[in-house]
Amino acid sequence: MTGMKPVYVINGFLESGKTEFITYTLDQPYFQVKGRTLLILCEEGETEYDEDLLKRSRTELEVIADEGEFTPSRLIELEKKHRPERIIIEYNGMWNYKDMKLPWHWSIEQQVTTIDASTFPMYFNNMKSLLAEMVRKSELIIFNRCDGLEDLSSYKRSVKAINRRAEIVFEDAGGEIDTLIEEDLPYSLDEKVISLDNRSFGIWYLDCLDHPERYMGKTVQFTGMALKPDEFPEGYFVPGRLAMTCCADDMAFLGFACVYEGAGTLEDGQWVEVAAEVRLEYFADYGGEGPVLHAVRVERTRAPREEIISFV
Repeated sequence: MTGMKPVYVINGFLESGKTEFITYTLDQPYFQVKGRTLLILCEEGETEYDEDLLKRSRTELEVIADEGEFTPSRLIELEKKHRPERIIIEYNGMWNYKDMKLPWHWSIEQQVTTIDASTFPMYFNNMKSLLAEMVRKSELIIFNRCDGLEDLSSYKRSVKAINRRAEIVFEDAGGEIDTLIEEDLPYSLDEKVISLDNRSFGIWYLDCLDHPERYMGKTVQFTGMALKPDEFPEGYFVPGRLAMTCCADDMAFLGFACVYEGAGTLEDGQWVEVAAEVRLEYFADYGGEGPVLHAVRVERTRAPREEIISFV
């Protein structure tokens, strides 16, 4: 038992497609590399793992069906028993992900969440806190079984509200599908000035992250709160809005860096009416290129009646 052990966590509610995703992954040549794989199964659904696939991919399967037994000491026992090069955990969707504890030398390499799109509204409305913990740190979120569903754009916004950096994929029986087309947007990209209200601000923000090319050179107008991070260079501020991502205690500030020569005169938390041109530029706090606003007009204004917005 030497060195850090790479761990791949696949989570989601029962029958969300976790086993199918892991089966596909194990069967890929790029994953059938040197050494054993330890697969820890935390719930057993209708789909079972093929014994020939497990043997071919040198995968050892262990079941931990009781959350009380999912402890660092038990996981270390399994590691000593099988001496794997890598570990896959098919995590139980009814166990709160934030409570998961791994041995200190197990390092999560990737986290993937699978979601059955046909049951997503039910889980999102009734088990939002559990779902939020699943997707909050996932690099990849897969909505499968999307056949016949028309409201996928709102599903994407709901998840992006919790995890803005995740890659989100939608799949139906024919494979991967695209989701948000320009016709789905609550505003026209042909407008000379795109005016954003409480609902459309969140949609614009997320779409601008995913499709910045749609907005390059366009002017947007909205009411926002001025945020002035200490580390920002002179002449920059962030106009944006607070959004509730999961519950009242879980807020995120949405906004892009804005170039404005009068930024020094603004107070932190002050409400402003902003008209700005969107450009794609390098910005140090982004760690690369991203949408940067160039102010055309910034005026003081009153706080809106609803200061906190929703993504959906």
